Amino acid sequence: MSRIQMSVLESYLWEAANVLRGHMGAAEYKQYIFPMLFWKRISDTWDEEREQAIAEVGADFPENHRIQVPEDAHWDTVRNRPNDVGAGILNAMRLIETANPSLLSGVFGDAHWTNKEKLPDATLKELIEHFSSLKLTTANLPEDELGTGYEYLIRKFADDSGHTAAEFYTNRTVVHLMIEMLKPKSGEDIYDPTCGSGGMLISSLHHIKQSGGEHRNIGLYGQEINLLTSAIARMNLFLHGVEDFHIERGDTLGDPKFVEGGALKQFDLVLANPPYSIKQWDRAKWASDKWGRNKYGTPPQGNADYAFFQHIIASTKPNSGRSAILYPHGILFRDQEKDMREKIVAADLVECVIGLGPNLFYNSPMKSCIVICRSSKPADKKGKILFINAVEHIREERNMSYLDPEHILAIAEAYNKWEDVEGFSRVVELNEIQANQSRLSIPLYVKTHSDDGDQRELPEVLGEWLQSSNELRASMDDLFEMLDEFNENKEALP
Repeated sequence: MSRIQMSVLESYLWEAANVLRGHMGAAEYKQYIFPMLFWKRISDTWDEEREQAIAEVGADFPENHRIQVPEDAHWDTVRNRPNDVGAGILNAMRLIETANPSLLSGVFGDAHWTNKEKLPDATLKELIEHFSSLKLTTANLPEDELGTGYEYLIRKFADDSGHTAAEFYTNRTVVHLMIEMLKPKSGEDIYDPTCGSGGMLISSLHHIKQSGGEHRNIGLYGQEINLLTSAIARMNLFLHGVEDFHIERGDTLGDPKFVEGGALKQFDLVLANPPYSIKQWDRAKWASDKWGRNKYGTPPQGNADYAFFQHIIASTKPNSGRSAILYPHGILFRDQEKDMREKIVAADLVECVIGLGPNLFYNSPMKSCIVICRSSKPADKKGKILFINAVEHIREERNMSYLDPEHILAIAEAYNKWEDVEGFSRVVELNEIQANQSRLSIPLYVKTHSDDGDQRELPEVLGEWLQSSNELRASMDDLFEMLDEFNENKEALP
């Protein structure tokens, strides 16, 4: 079979999801499609490796295979099963996990394959036959190309699943900006404490590859609280051909998994898009955190943003470490976190604050920001913070926004040049920031011609909010955040 073209792969993957349409909600597709794709790839590459071994030495042995596939777990075995197809799929996936405990334990997730009311045999047979229409060998589909297809599917599920998208997908154009500014390097350990489907780790890997660096000596680490999403991240990294990665499932605030020598493991680079304003977290445990992550204070119960912020600071290497965090603008100025913000600013950890435009988060019109921190700034940057007002550097498309290459280039150049550009960027001394109660709101320091338009645009923004909100609770959080930001911007006007 000839090489599979990307357009063919994308159609193939999305049509697999269409087989399930009508049997479940769109938000559930990923529970079934990702494991099926991974299982099909494993079976096809196992066959490919077997054929190569027989052609070269006349026999096949377990050591010829990166992943072991027991006979009863092979795709073709289940494909020929006459009934109870769901039970056959579930058994195959568990057998593969058991045969590869160090690599694949729990990787297939916990989808309800045996629920015949949701997935009758006929539907599962149709799904299997659809996937059987292409051979997903490495010869037909190299790892980077399959990984690109996998990312396409992640993006499509995010678009199609509504409010659940933010659980596992961060706007990749924003990720590319974060990577472009901090430039991961060969030999570094890279960490995402709320890794979702692993997009930031994959983008770091791609950056090193594209810049000609050695990518096989980097360490990729991620923690994710959701079982399915952590499994998707592991599959994502496998399908991109990554050999050395560590994805752990668990609550990063309550039970950080990466520890060594009785302390948190620290990394060269931390990239994160933490869940926004979570309320169900163990504040009392944090107040006496055994890892010392509460150095700058204990956040309010209703908002754990600064708990994640401090976890990231504590997880960054003390001399060379750097981090980039994607957040809504509220963390820059909210009164409830004032004391913690003042201490972090005074510690001279914040290097740059970039204000981005609206609709870069899924199902929320809120503007976002990137906060870049360094454990130890270069001498010429000590006692200063660079503010970049890039709210207009977006491309809006329906209810989502994106950063085009020219937007990413302009923002990254401003960060690298570290200089004042009227209406766009400004280097600010810490004493000026501290005089503003350490508020990091971009309009306080960088004025644009459109700043006075916020007041006129508020009804329009509220209208967009009402249309796009899918959950009342999340929607109210969004509204309060926007009103806080509006009031903050209004104070900044001359």
